[in-house]
Amino acid sequence: MDAAVGDRLLVHGHAVGEGDRSGVIVEVKGLDGGPPYMVRFDDGHTGLVFPGPDAVVVHK
Repeated sequence: MDAAVGDRLLVHGHAVGEGDRSGVIVEVKGLDGGPPYMVRFDDGHTGLVFPGPDAVVVHK
């Protein structure tokens, strides 16, 4: 997975009834655009994310 500051991270819900989450990558902590990422989610929450197979980076 490769990302840059300003890209969006989409995390698909993995349980029935659980919605998708999305946010803007505000900091890339891994090497060469790799995870983990500091993400400011659309709900205002900011957190460190180690994306799994249910996540997609949308480049700006």
